Formats: sequence, C-alpha cells, structure tokens
Amino acid sequence: MANDQSDMSDESGAIFEVSVEVTAVLGTSMMPISQILKLGRGAVVELDRRVGEDIELHANNQLVARGEIVVLDDQLGVTVTDIVKRSGPAG
Repeated sequence: MANDQSDMSDESGAIFEVSVEVTAVLGTSMMPISQILKLGRGAVVELDRRVGEDIELHANNQLVARGEIVVLDDQLGVTVTDIVKRSGPAG
C-alpha cells in the first residue's frame, strides 16, 4: 500500500511540469472585418470593460481566475482576486 502512494506522488508530480498558455484578457470588442482592416497605428479600440473592473485570466483558453492589473517596475502583472470555480466536467 505504501508503494502505491509513492507511485501516485511520482505521477502527480509530473503534472507540475506541464506547460499551459496563460492569457490576461483586458476586454473584448466586436467589429466588422472592414473596420479591423482600417485600423492603423494609434487607433483606439473600445473594450467591453471599464477602468477598475477585474480582467480575466485564462489557462489554455479556459477562464480560471479574475484579477487586477498591477505595475511591477516597468512591466505589467496581474493580482488574482478571484478563482473561478468550475461546475461539471471539464470540456
């Protein structure tokens, strides 16, 4: 029985080596392709979020958390404010 637990911990440890793509979504916007093609340098795209609203954190295109943008020296980061609970099987 002890050997079974050791094998399980070795296998579950391997999961921590799997890479996932993490994306911070500031907001979204819908527009026709014709409008997208007209975008140029300096164009402003209005997003569906307001200043101060939480952004979404996605892992492999799945919403996993929400958070706030923070500035770290000269880079942006995200402070996680809420972990999204999944209901039902992953899909």
